[in-house]
Amino acid sequence: EGHNISGEPNENRLMWTDNLPNPPSGVGKEKADVVYFVGCVSAMFPRSYSVAQSFVQLLEKADVDYGLLGEREWCCGYPQAISGEPERARETMKHNMDCVQAMEAKTLVTTCPSCFHFWKHTYPTALDTEVNFEVRHATEFLADLLASGRLPLREDLREQVVTYHDPCDLGRKSGVFEAPRRIIEQIPGLTLVEMPENREGSHCCGGGGNLESFDPELSSSIAARRIRQAAETGAKTVVSACQQCERTLFSAARSERIRVRSKDIVELVLEAVA
Repeated sequence: EGHNISGEPNENRLMWTDNLPNPPSGVGKEKADVVYFVGCVSAMFPRSYSVAQSFVQLLEKADVDYGLLGEREWCCGYPQAISGEPERARETMKHNMDCVQAMEAKTLVTTCPSCFHFWKHTYPTALDTEVNFEVRHATEFLADLLASGRLPLREDLREQVVTYHDPCDLGRKSGVFEAPRRIIEQIPGLTLVEMPENREGSHCCGGGGNLESFDPELSSSIAARRIRQAAETGAKTVVSACQQCERTLFSAARSERIRVRSKDIVELVLEAVA
């Protein structure tokens, strides 16, 4: 009922902005070139606030004209659709579409692969409408900002070895494999080593679908297997582009006592920016 997956009042959708150094310039805008659709996990779960916080700081640094929908943003509708409530999902989607169109945005960008996949592949068919703005995942958006020099990088970056975990909704389901790797290649000092199971053949983090609530043991054993694969590459950090993967792999590293850090790629970029 609260238009989000946490069951909290939807007015809380901007709580993640509270401890930012400066309030985001995108709050309260009526019109913007880019709408950042935050998604329920980064907006409502404190463990993932840093993904949204990092992304808006990057938008500010690159001087992007962006807007946040705040409490007008409802869940993307994906959870409703997969739980067998297509009509409620369609209502939700219609609401979100109207809000984004009212902003006259040219681009909608998301840090959540599930929101991205649903906006890009389900919204146009479910609403039987032409989407008159581009839907992009944050990795595609940031790869281009870096390439165009709009995000100047620090010169004192230390050498580090990372491996990249392809999220299911971003990789296999949406076909976005190269953008995150383009980002890693553009950051000085970073060396990318691939796990044997990558791109189309990537291994799930264990946190997808409703698996965690349905079968927690299976979920944690899949995550444990994936974090071991990451450690075997010799990388000290496993980077993903999905706040759910980041959280699941972080928990697995702790429970398996494996010394591999888990990071979202947006956080990685913010650390590298001057």
